[in-house]
Amino acid sequence: MCRICDASHAVEVRETSRRRFLQVTGGIAASLALAPHAFARDAKAKDAKPPPKPQNQMSPAAALDRLMKGNARYVEGVSRRHDFKSEREALVGGQNPFASILSCADSRIAPEYAFDSSRGDLFVCRVAGNFANDDTVASLEYGVAVLNSPLILVLGHDSCGAVDATIKSLKDNTTLPGHLPSLVNALAPAVKASADKPGDKLANAIRQNVIDVVARLKSATPILSAAAAEGKIRVVGGIYRLDSGKVELVG
Repeated sequence: MCRICDASHAVEVRETSRRRFLQVTGGIAASLALAPHAFARDAKAKDAKPPPKPQNQMSPAAALDRLMKGNARYVEGVSRRHDFKSEREALVGGQNPFASILSCADSRIAPEYAFDSSRGDLFVCRVAGNFANDDTVASLEYGVAVLNSPLILVLGHDSCGAVDATIKSLKDNTTLPGHLPSLVNALAPAVKASADKPGDKLANAIRQNVIDVVARLKSATPILSAAAAEGKIRVVGGIYRLDSGKVELVG
């Protein structure tokens, strides 16, 4: 083949490659442009599907009332019988809990029991000291934005070991072993803020921690703060009493 033919052939190959590239990238761009609409359609289709527990669709006020009535039954020892088999079957395809709980990991605290709730009713996050780090906030955002939970309850309790350990660590200026200092760092602000208040230091710090976490969740941008401002969710605090099982609302 002559040089002229070689050159013409090379130009033709480059032009063909360029056209193919433009076709491919153009297709990708079109797909990306249509993606938001596709996501919107998917979201609408998902929303159109009936929730597994229609009775869990309620206002924040109604959710809190239901939660506290369940706690009253638990305190009185008249908890309802739950059919776990049928509940499991109903929830295979999804969930729509009526409340989200941020609870201490203490083995004596069991939110599902304390509020006499069924499977699929509560979206529970647990960590020693019931504080809100980024992971916890993200989990609660999921509960609100995806699962449509209308209520968040921050649940502290009497004699919290994590708070007590923080008080002692700060007082003695000691460093706890392992990863325990992360708990101290998270709980220290509440301990310090309540240090000069009259009364029991541990009880005061436990209460202050609940108040602080409620405030943080209410102001957590962009999801929780917006939902709270629009009245779509309510964020409240409570203290679980170990002797009676009663949950007393805080603030």
